Amino acid sequence: MNHSQIVSFIWSVADLIRDTFKRGKYQDVILPLTVLRRIDCVLAPTKEKVLATNARYKGKLENPERLLCKASGYAFYNVSQYDFDRLLGEAPRLAANLRNYITGFSSNMHEVLEKFDFENTISKLDEAGLFVQGRRALQECRPSPGQS
Repeated sequence: MNHSQIVSFIWSVADLIRDTFKRGKYQDVILPLTVLRRIDCVLAPTKEKVLATNARYKGKLENPERLLCKASGYAFYNVSQYDFDRLLGEAPRLAANLRNYITGFSSNMHEVLEKFDFENTISKLDEAGLFVQGRRALQECRPSPGQS
């Protein structure tokens, strides 16, 4: 995504949440979703390898974190069966599936995500039906590595 595409994405989300969130709270939605989407794009190339490593060692090792990080190629990973495309493809269960996706992150990534207090935001977005409406904007947002 280039700069103007990112700005367009942010404004489309702001337009969507305008009636549910106060202007000062937009960052409570936009920043965590953008961070999650960016992380998803970063982990995408190694997702299958991480899932295979997790399946191979789950229940056999007390802490397979080092192997999962090695499989992801980063200091973090996600073992959820979901990625953003899969999440967005199951719109009626998006909030529950997003929670599952977030739970699949490594402990160090949980520490980062907890700072966003995203659980309350997920509930509010779900109650207002905004996940289904914002699905297309989230699908088009692909802040991938190597893109500016």
